[in-house]
Amino acid sequence: MQAVVGLVIFYVGLKMFAGGMKGMGKMEHLQWFISNPYWMFVGGIIFTMLWQSSSITTTAIIGLVASGALPLPSAVGAVLGANIGTTGTIWIAGLLVSDGFPHGTTRHIALVHTGVNTVLALGLLPFINPIARFVSKF
Repeated sequence: MQAVVGLVIFYVGLKMFAGGMKGMGKMEHLQWFISNPYWMFVGGIIFTMLWQSSSITTTAIIGLVASGALPLPSAVGAVLGANIGTTGTIWIAGLLVSDGFPHGTTRHIALVHTGVNTVLALGLLPFINPIARFVSKF
C-alpha cells in the first residue's frame, strides 16, 4: 500500500513540475542553447547527472515542448543526453555499495549500463532531425 501511495505522490509531483515548466513560455535569452539540439544533448547529460533523475529531465523537456519554448529536435537531443546522464546514478550507487570505486559484478553492471546507453545515444545523435520529423507525425 505504501508503494502505491508513493507512486501516486511521485506522479502528482511530476504533473505539477510539468505544469510549471509549461508556464515558462519563450526564453529568448537562452535561444542559442535551446535551438541547438547538440547543446541540448550536452545539457540533458549535465542536468540528469545533477538531478540524478532522467524522469525529472524528461518531464521538464515535455513541459518545455508543450509550452512552445523548446523545439522538437532539441527535445530529442536532450532526451538522448538524459539517457547518458542517468548512468551517473549507477556509478554513485556502485561507489556506495563497493566502499570505493566499483569492482566485480557491480563494475560490470555499471559498465554495461553506461556503455549501452552511450552507444545508443551517440548512434542516434546524427539522426535527431529525422527522428523529430517522424515523431511529429503522431
